[in-house]
Amino acid sequence: MTTASDTAPDHPPLPAFPFCWDGTRVPAEVAELREATPVRRVRTIAGDEAWLVSSYELCAQVLKDDRFSLKDTSAPGVPRQYALTIPPEVVNNMGNITGAGLRRAVMKALNPKAPGLTDWLRAEAHRLVDLIVADGPTADLRGAFCEPYSAGMHCRILGIPQTEAPAFLRSLDIAFMNSPCPVTGARLNWDRDIARMAALLDDPATHGLMGELAALRDDPDYAHLSDEMLATVGVTLFGAGVISTSGFLAMALVHLLTHPIARDLLRDRPDLIGPGVEELLRVNLSIGDALPRLALEDVRLGDVGIRAGELVLVLVEGANLDPEKFPDPHRFDVHRDNTADHLSFGGGAHYCPATALGRAHARIALEVLLDRLPDLALAVPASQLVWRTGFMKRIPERLPVAW
Repeated sequence: MTTASDTAPDHPPLPAFPFCWDGTRVPAEVAELREATPVRRVRTIAGDEAWLVSSYELCAQVLKDDRFSLKDTSAPGVPRQYALTIPPEVVNNMGNITGAGLRRAVMKALNPKAPGLTDWLRAEAHRLVDLIVADGPTADLRGAFCEPYSAGMHCRILGIPQTEAPAFLRSLDIAFMNSPCPVTGARLNWDRDIARMAALLDDPATHGLMGELAALRDDPDYAHLSDEMLATVGVTLFGAGVISTSGFLAMALVHLLTHPIARDLLRDRPDLIGPGVEELLRVNLSIGDALPRLALEDVRLGDVGIRAGELVLVLVEGANLDPEKFPDPHRFDVHRDNTADHLSFGGGAHYCPATALGRAHARIALEVLLDRLPDLALAVPASQLVWRTGFMKRIPERLPVAW
């Protein structure tokens, strides 16, 4: 059984994780580790030791086992993947929402079948394409489409004015940094955004989720909720939602633009865009780090003994490209019968609550983009894409396209 003693001074230095920020290729270390040591000691950005788990079977085990905790990864003194950029108590956001009695309202807001939402998404996608075409002949698809499309959707869900999107968007580049030490700007942005969202609770124009939360202040059953707690729901849903949906959409487009056969298939067969989104969720590399969990007690994971208090990192791209689970895993195949088993939405108690919304967001965007811009292609060689480093998501700083 492997133990932490493997990191004694007479052993070679631990590999540093993450391995690579380039979103057009899978780091070579992924397959090597999965085949040889699917539970491997690594060194995190914060300088701490952690166990990196890279096979599908063991990744799924960690995500489903309550002995591996997300909430406790924010506890003082525990090994970290990187410095926190949000208050520690916010790490377990959906748990907090459930504990406050707000889960039903939040899940209702995240339902893509909410009246008018898909129509709004389609109209917004067309509006953004109109602007792109008018400003052509090239465009930065991430900045001109992915981010405003996602931010606009979240403003609509929250029920706050669309004009608020830039104010909340400007915090995300810092909020989702992977830094070895605390980030001064993160706290400044957090306090500013909480104050801004709290003020919107008193805005008569606010409706949607934030309008519902504002109304709860008059309900004695919710007297335990402060404006700051309600604003935290809005700020965290906007931040996590926008960075996840816009990041995935940008990376889905990177995959299609660097795999023209897949792009042409979805363009010529729009009926396959739904399953195509599922397969893009499996093969894309938008998750730039790993899903952290802290072992609450000693647990055996494969051939390795994990000790209580040790950090475990679930390598989603390792699981999603595991040939034991997905034969010929690098092949884009919309007809796979188990594509939806991917772990891109996490798993277990912390399975992403916005899966249906995320799928609808990407599906409608791709339908509109591939229909309106059928010759969409990279405007630069793929090797010239610049990749953001030290970030929770793999994203190109710009996605220059022509059509």
